[in-house]
Amino acid sequence: SKRDSRQLMSDASPPDFTNPDIHVNIYAIALGSNKRHARFGDPRSILQAAISALDDTASICVIATAPIVDSAPIGPSLRRYANSAAIIETPLAPAGLLDALKAVERRFGQRRGQRWAARVLDLDIILWNGGLWNDSHLSIPHPHWRTRRFVADPLSAIAPTWRDPLCRLTVQQIAHRLRYRKGKR
Repeated sequence: SKRDSRQLMSDASPPDFTNPDIHVNIYAIALGSNKRHARFGDPRSILQAAISALDDTASICVIATAPIVDSAPIGPSLRRYANSAAIIETPLAPAGLLDALKAVERRFGQRRGQRWAARVLDLDIILWNGGLWNDSHLSIPHPHWRTRRFVADPLSAIAPTWRDPLCRLTVQQIAHRLRYRKGKR
């Protein structure tokens, strides 16, 4: 598979995002699910299938995946979430990648609807090696990721030294702050 020919990111040697010879974009993607799917099964199985679907997408190569964690729902949904993160390489610009992620969500039956409702699959762009991006459909970094432990914890497992271009903290520092804010673990 494409994954076999790629070196996974590690704490000791994060990717060189300033290397002019790199002709691909690198993105951090958050994955979430809290609704069973007739074909793919429970939320954890859905995330595993989604990672495979991303890697099978023509212009996307998954180079690292985080362990799946369980988290409490936000908003009106009552179902617990399964969450993970992935680092991907692609020649796609942010708008093109957003379209590709939405196409994967649709293949899993995702429909537009109520914010924070139960969902089969949610894929969000969190960070990219291009720094900041903002248009009418997409903001990178994701505007809320720094307040969501269910995003920061999985991402810190695979990209701990990646710096948020706005606050300049590493993913690991943000995850640590969320874990220990107000004395809560």
